[in-house]
Amino acid sequence: MPDVPPTPRTLGGVRRKAMNVAPRQLVSERLLSADHALPLVIEPAVEGVDLAAWAASERDALEQKLLQHGALLFRGFGVNSVEQFDQVIAALSPGALEYMFRASPRTRVGGNIYTSTDYPADQMIFPHNEHSYSPRFPLRLFFYCQLPSETGGETPIGSTRTVKSRISSEIQARFREKGVLYVRNYGDGFGLPWQSVFQSSERSDVEAYCASVGIEVEWKEDNRLRTRQRGPAVVRHPRTGEEVWFNHATFFHISTLPAAIRDSLQGNFNDLDLPTNTFYGDGTPIEPQVLQALRAAYLDSLVRFSWQQGDVLFIDNMLAVHGREPFTGKRAIMTGMAEALLSSDVAV
Repeated sequence: MPDVPPTPRTLGGVRRKAMNVAPRQLVSERLLSADHALPLVIEPAVEGVDLAAWAASERDALEQKLLQHGALLFRGFGVNSVEQFDQVIAALSPGALEYMFRASPRTRVGGNIYTSTDYPADQMIFPHNEHSYSPRFPLRLFFYCQLPSETGGETPIGSTRTVKSRISSEIQARFREKGVLYVRNYGDGFGLPWQSVFQSSERSDVEAYCASVGIEVEWKEDNRLRTRQRGPAVVRHPRTGEEVWFNHATFFHISTLPAAIRDSLQGNFNDLDLPTNTFYGDGTPIEPQVLQALRAAYLDSLVRFSWQQGDVLFIDNMLAVHGREPFTGKRAIMTGMAEALLSSDVAV
């Protein structure tokens, strides 16, 4: 190898003198928990590593690590702004997507970066795969901790491989055969209004979007809306080829809500008029014991960690679920989604 001139150079954002330093020597890796395959924690081994630049140079290798573990936690890289977070997303994906067909209240903070959720701080958010109810969903998710909460506020994650392994073959077979029916109602005083969900105040825009992805539209009195859609419970990962448990049957079901909220909603609405509810794909109810088993499979898979300022969490949305714990104090966790897929393209 020819001699390298002794002039400073930059590798992954690190100023260095002439020496052969492989990009992978700039970081260290470890599992957060010996009992779980996710997340893989990646930290700088030297000072000054720019995460976006380093990740871009190691994108293919990080892709393989993500497919193996399901989630990567980048810690200690000094990411201190939404702009830097957006650069990391661009380094590891085609770029952040707009949040469409919404289910969670969020605030746009810049570009296609949003608050992770605006749900009240005292509420737990049940683990789920982002947009697995939707005919179009993101393959990749990114979270950024701009400010950790005083207490609580973890974003627990779990492997869908583990979730699927804990669901009985009988339950899986039933969902494979029937699929999932999602019923959503908008404009009844609970949940998001359809104008926020579809990011338009024009009925024609809603109808065009729904027609393009196979969602049934029913306009009700007083400018209210009901949608119905059928989706799979199990899909095939486009890069690993494995079958993945990927749906919102548990998350959207009325029985998964906290008791006080559930009782209030059921006191005001029938099962078809609730803000969200799920059924088997043929419209029949999902049995209570099945839902209880599904909730246990999700909750038993979870790994929890406390956020540190500057953390960036990179998730394969088909291989990992995520949720949120209640918290106190201010909390600023941002999110971006990338690589849109159609559920019809990954159907088993």
